[in-house]
Amino acid sequence: MIQIRDASREDVPSILRLIKALAEYEREPNAVENTVADLENHLFEEKICNAFVAEDASGIIGFALYYTSYSTWKGKCLYLEDLYVQENKRTLGIGGLLFEKVVNRAKNSKVKRMEWLVLEWNEPAINFYKKHKASLDKNWITGKFEFGDLIK
Repeated sequence: MIQIRDASREDVPSILRLIKALAEYEREPNAVENTVADLENHLFEEKICNAFVAEDASGIIGFALYYTSYSTWKGKCLYLEDLYVQENKRTLGIGGLLFEKVVNRAKNSKVKRMEWLVLEWNEPAINFYKKHKASLDKNWITGKFEFGDLIK
């Protein structure tokens, strides 16, 4: 049986393992700089983000990490940073359960909008979000700074 629940401190090593698996899937295997200590601090001390985990008899098999964001036009929003299910557990509906849990948290938090990014080549993820009737906006270009790169 699959259980979707709020993450606990004990889940952090498993979440980080899945984050690294996601980075591998997204063709960025060396990009993860986060550590167990940092992630635990961010989730449970600073509380700058939250996470749900999917668990079965084998352990933690998926996660969704999100945080409150803000729109000058809309107000309080929720940003889904990452949603990932272990490769050998996909097609069981676990991603949908995690996604719905985040959507329900967004609704209960009375946010005005929920957002996330999906890589343009990630057809399985694009199809997943379309199946959930999400609108995928092609009008915006993501801008970012990687501050570690700027310091060098």
